[in-house]
Amino acid sequence: MIRMRPVAFFNLCDILCRNNLLQSTKSVNIREQVVIFLHIIGHNVRFRVIGSRYYRSTETIHRYFRVVLRAVLKLYKLVIRLPDESTPSEIRNNPRFYPYFKDCIGALDGTHVRASVPLNIQGRFRSRKGETTQNVLAAITFDLKFSYVLAGWEGSAHDSRILSDALSRPRGLKIPEGKYYLVDAGYGIRNGYITPYRGIRYHLKEFSAQGPENEKELFNLRHSSLRITIERVFGILKKRFRVLDDEPFLGKSFEDCKETVADYMHNSG
Repeated sequence: MIRMRPVAFFNLCDILCRNNLLQSTKSVNIREQVVIFLHIIGHNVRFRVIGSRYYRSTETIHRYFRVVLRAVLKLYKLVIRLPDESTPSEIRNNPRFYPYFKDCIGALDGTHVRASVPLNIQGRFRSRKGETTQNVLAAITFDLKFSYVLAGWEGSAHDSRILSDALSRPRGLKIPEGKYYLVDAGYGIRNGYITPYRGIRYHLKEFSAQGPENEKELFNLRHSSLRITIERVFGILKKRFRVLDDEPFLGKSFEDCKETVADYMHNSG
């Protein structure tokens, strides 16, 4: 129901309690608050439906959803760790990638997350598929962990523009000297990022009938084999938390959530 194993759920509740991020109230204890939050983001269930299931008013569900959202955002001080600059084991232990990608520390790409926004700004949030989305930039390591996330850009924004914003922020995306991320051709050529050769076969399915025929195709094949990790991460995340990929229902709560995230970003620099 909450897309989380019991041990992980109880640990999460304990962490939120020990760090005074959540407190039980007279009517709703911490575990019920967290269950409500996880149920909503895991299945994209409406507040009204959750209210009838837990015998709570819609206002109560809405209030505790925001309370837990704020608490989870504040966990960044406890769970974020600086990435290891050594060669990832996924590269070091694979002769297909080592030593050719020994200085690669991860992959970077953008993904679209459905958004409910006021009518007067919907045009800016309209993606190429005609949906109202925000374009989220993420960098991941090859063990399926996020090392950087920048959310909030309009769905119509180009990936390279969002990357430039991430690099210009005081506490934005930082790349260690001599290291780089794998990116697709849409990001262009710049220091710290390696793109595939343009005009050359790249996607894995293009090599299913016939293997690489020259060094450029071989590079693109191995580049694609590594970079596809970020597509796997996005797929896993959206499958577990349906609220990220389904038609949003939060309505005016978009402004509330935007305010919450803005407060978090201000406090974290």
